[in-house]
Amino acid sequence: MTRSRILIAIAVVVVLAGIGLVAIALNRDNWEEPKPDSASAPSGLAQFYDQKVSWSSCDSARCAWIKVPVDYTKPDGATTRLRAVVHPAEGGKAKRSIFVNPGGPGGSAVDFASFIADEFGDDVREMYDIVGVDPRGVAESTPLTCLSDKKFDAFTATDPDPDEPSEITALRQSVTDLGEACEQNSGELAAHVSTVEAAKDMDVVRALLGRSKMDWFGASYGTQLGAVYAELFPEKVGRMVLDGAVDPSLDAVGSSLAQTTGFQRALEAYAKDCVNQSRCPLGNDAEAGLAKIADLMDRLDAEPMRAQAGRPLTEGQAFYGVAVTLYDKSTWPALTQGLNAAFQGDGSVLLRLSDAYFDRKQDGSYGGNTGQVIYAVNCLDAPDRLTLEETEAILPRFQKVSPVFGRALGWGALGCADWPVEVTNPLPKIEAKGAPPIVVLGTTRDPATPYESAQALASQLESGVLVTREGDGHTAYTSGNQCITEAVDAFFTKGTVPEKGLTCEDE
Repeated sequence: MTRSRILIAIAVVVVLAGIGLVAIALNRDNWEEPKPDSASAPSGLAQFYDQKVSWSSCDSARCAWIKVPVDYTKPDGATTRLRAVVHPAEGGKAKRSIFVNPGGPGGSAVDFASFIADEFGDDVREMYDIVGVDPRGVAESTPLTCLSDKKFDAFTATDPDPDEPSEITALRQSVTDLGEACEQNSGELAAHVSTVEAAKDMDVVRALLGRSKMDWFGASYGTQLGAVYAELFPEKVGRMVLDGAVDPSLDAVGSSLAQTTGFQRALEAYAKDCVNQSRCPLGNDAEAGLAKIADLMDRLDAEPMRAQAGRPLTEGQAFYGVAVTLYDKSTWPALTQGLNAAFQGDGSVLLRLSDAYFDRKQDGSYGGNTGQVIYAVNCLDAPDRLTLEETEAILPRFQKVSPVFGRALGWGALGCADWPVEVTNPLPKIEAKGAPPIVVLGTTRDPATPYESAQALASQLESGVLVTREGDGHTAYTSGNQCITEAVDAFFTKGTVPEKGLTCEDE
């Protein structure tokens, strides 16, 4: 989840600083429908690269459906639809297009495009159309359909930190049941929502928009999607920015441990800030306050807490309720409110925060399939599978890193071992040889994609350029850090590559 979605979701849970998304008034009358760049079609895919696309008005933008093959090795087989949106540049005559993706995997790029179009500087918006394409299986594109809302409620309530055989069985079975539901309800698509296939989809849309180069802004998992595109199509990379980078070289253990480190680091930053505030539920000692949160999780593991509308707060839901507030410093007051209530025996706020993470509505429905498709994509990307014995052996290491998040994220490394769908398009090694400079943004106290991951991705890319933001929260560009804003906007508008070692501190 990216900063924008976290802020919007939590704003409906508690009273925070007002946040609004303002539609951009654009001169759409001058927007010219693009002529496809069909000459760049890989062998056997011409029918997709030169397809007729019908663009229609959607608010202040243009929208269309794009057809792509479910399986790129069988281009004459089944197809699936992608939803694409274009926010035209000011004046309607862009020289280039920035493709954007908010992460997840499972976040809606269509929704993100409407937000980020208002975040880019005026000079960027005069030069670029902003393009959002919901990845295959996600949101408005033909969605991956798996569990019903009621069954997904049960999935999110599953104990993420099992401590007896029956709980281990239940945890493992929940992942298997999710994967089997995806296969049963989505058919062939369930095996073809990998990042490699999504990157190939992006190239189809690039060509249909008549762009010879792929300009890209990806946040969180969107950095992995962008990096894979650069690996597959290095000669087509234009100006690419990867914000809040994922390290695609990590195995399941390494990836889970990186997130454990990131969330613990962010929680410690919250605790240090909280103890200097009035009404802090942690008291006046940050270390003791962290132990208090860990104790809360232990108590919830033993017995769920009363919450609201007959739904108790489980340890798993508390885990997400705490984690969701660490994505942005401005949502720390929500965590304070949730912990104050929970320490008094009321889990309602943390439960609502957990619901916000999964986009669960008050009527029990879900606003999207992010919470389910994230498993499908991650498990199709990663061929490595842990055994139960290997997972149990690494738990002390995770617990040492984070008494609050460690064991749950350690067990998470086992998840794909029980995913029933075969991996056919694993992540490639990322180097992107021959690509022009690619800017990688890393935030020092990023919870979801820790700074070390940005360092790693920048070093893996042959032309990677690391820019550091000293600050809190997930991703850098929309954080309000003017130094970051200027560096990114100059790169997009002028092609100015940030100076080596550039570090931008939050004010």
